[in-house]
Amino acid sequence: MPEHAPDTRTESRVALVTGATRGIGREVALALARSGLAVGVTARSAKPLEEVREECLAAGAPAAAVAAADVTRPPHVTAAVERISSELGPVDLLVNNAGRIESAEVPVWESDPDEWMSVVETDLFGPYLFCRAVLPAMVEAGHGRVVNVTSGAAVRDSAIYSAYGAAKTGLLRLTGSIVAAGADAGITAFDLSPGHVATDMTRSMAMHDDRTSWTPVEEFTDLVVAAAKGRLDPLSGRYLRAGTDNLDDLLAAAGDLARADARTLRLRPYGTDDPLA
Repeated sequence: MPEHAPDTRTESRVALVTGATRGIGREVALALARSGLAVGVTARSAKPLEEVREECLAAGAPAAAVAAADVTRPPHVTAAVERISSELGPVDLLVNNAGRIESAEVPVWESDPDEWMSVVETDLFGPYLFCRAVLPAMVEAGHGRVVNVTSGAAVRDSAIYSAYGAAKTGLLRLTGSIVAAGADAGITAFDLSPGHVATDMTRSMAMHDDRTSWTPVEEFTDLVVAAAKGRLDPLSGRYLRAGTDNLDDLLAAAGDLARADARTLRLRPYGTDDPLA
């Protein structure tokens, strides 16, 4: 922990968004650029990533792009963070958006082990690597925010997509670990679920074949911008879902000690006499 007092600055200045070439990641990057942040973007494909960088510049924001960045490879992650930090300044908002899902809706015993591990590496190990790369500078500065893009699959059991669900649930625990270790150093972290946004990934999922109602992506990008502006800080460590949550209501209840662990990853005890309680 730093010896000096945490920075009292309320708004983030430099964001890093992973998986930013399309879908939610692209929209998050552009929304942050429009709201006045410098934006660093990473992905594996150079041309579409450069297009996103140019769109951020057109929105009036300083921007940097690092392509061929595999979120599961530590050297790639370290190099991406170092380059973005050198071009834009220290990252004080990390948005872990890059992710993937299994190609088939099958029970765990029919899953492909290689694909299962690949999903977990992308959706959980990748965010861990980026957190590990940016958090030391945030702690030293006494200020920083992490947004982990999660899913409803993290908070309920499902017969399918076991790797995706396991990774997204693990992401909730990673967020909690960041808050437990870094809160006194001015670090906040959030699990933000976009709901059902119409992206290439969600449209490829058979479970959504008959869906007619989708969450507008702006409802999610508004949540991320609210995090960047410091509005979500009282909800640090908690799960929020775009499209259904009333942010004002959640903020009003944030200081209720009886709900101190609300929207966090816990086992529910059988009752007050349960040793778990």
